Amino acid sequence: MNRKSTLASYILWLLCFGGICGLHRFYLGRPWTGLLWLLTLGLLGIGQIIDLFLIPGMVREENLESRIDMMERERQRVL
Repeated sequence: MNRKSTLASYILWLLCFGGICGLHRFYLGRPWTGLLWLLTLGLLGIGQIIDLFLIPGMVREENLESRIDMMERERQRVL
C-alpha cells in the first residue's frame, strides 16, 4: 500500500510560493482541482491559504480510499 504523507503534501504546498501551485492536490489524487490551482495560482492565493488547513483531512481521505480499494481487491481475489 502506498500511503500519502502529510509532510510531503506540505512541502508540495510550499512550492506555490515559487510559482507552482496545486502540486499537493495532484499528489493527493485531485487532478482537476490541481489543474485549477495551477492555472489560477492557487485561486489567487485564497485557495492556497485554505489548503493549509485542509491538507491533513485530504491526506486522511486519500489514505482511507487507498485502504478501501486494497480491501476490495483482496475480497475480489478471495471470491
